[in-house]
Order: sequence, then structure tokens, then C-alpha cells
Amino acid sequence: MDDAIRQEIERLGKMKAKELRACYRELFGEESRSGNRMHLCRRVAWRLQANAAGGLSGRAQERARQLADEAALRLRPPLQFLQELAAPDGAQTLPLEPVTGRDRRLPSPGTSLQRAYQGRSIEVRVLQRGFEYNGRQYASLSAVAHHVTGTRWNGFTFFRLQGNSAA
Repeated sequence: MDDAIRQEIERLGKMKAKELRACYRELFGEESRSGNRMHLCRRVAWRLQANAAGGLSGRAQERARQLADEAALRLRPPLQFLQELAAPDGAQTLPLEPVTGRDRRLPSPGTSLQRAYQGRSIEVRVLQRGFEYNGRQYASLSAVAHHVTGTRWNGFTFFRLQGNSAA
């Protein structure tokens, strides 16, 4: 690494986050999603060194493209594919349950979760989307726990949910 790059990197260590964000924008051509000073300093220093060294080799760039292509693959196969796989000869099959994105630790909608907290009973009803507590809907169990306690809680921990159902 030559002295000019070394001096530039040392100068980065003395910059404020706002200045580092400006350097990041200049070097990367986009805004940084982070405002963390140390992260910005490291990213800008890396880019300065990469620019000075000529960037990634052609082989590394090709491998990065391959990895990016693989990242776009589906995580779960389509429902129709699973049904055909279960009965390839066209035999009648039971319909497979579609992927809902619902957390497996949650009990089914309509279930009531109860928890004693500071001498009072907390009862939350599980909805199809969200939760109901005292006639009000909440997006998450954590939001309910925060409302009840006044502090941040992991909702699953507060309501003691483990595995696939309430404990």
C-alpha cells in the first residue's frame, strides 16, 4: 500500500460520520444505509485500497456473479411442484398446506394466550394477522408485551412460547 493511501486512511479515522457518509457516497455512488462511524470508515478504507489495487480480479468478479445468480433461486418450490412430486402418476393426493409465512411457534388463530404479570392476568387472543389485547389489535406479541410492561420484550419469551405451541 502506498503512502498516499495510508495517509488517506489515517485521515478517515479522524472524520465524523457525516463526512464519512459523504466519502462513501462519492466512492460507491450511493447513500450508505449505515450511520455507524466505524463501519463507514472500514468500507471507505476498503474501497480506497480496492481502487488503488485495481479492484477484483476477473475470476473473482465472475464468481461473485455466479453467487448472485444462485441467491435469486427460490427457497421453497412452488406448491404445484410439491403436489406432482407426491403423486407423479396423477393419483389423487391430499392438498398440501400452502406456505403462509406464519411463525411455527404461534398457536392457531383464535387461541388465547395467558400470562400473569405483576399480579394481573394478561390475556391475548391470536388472530389470523396479529393479536388482540383489551379490544385493541397489535401487529406482534412483542408490541403487546411492550404495551403491558413499558419495556422492550421478545413477545415469544414474555408469553413463554416454545416449539410449535404455547408452553
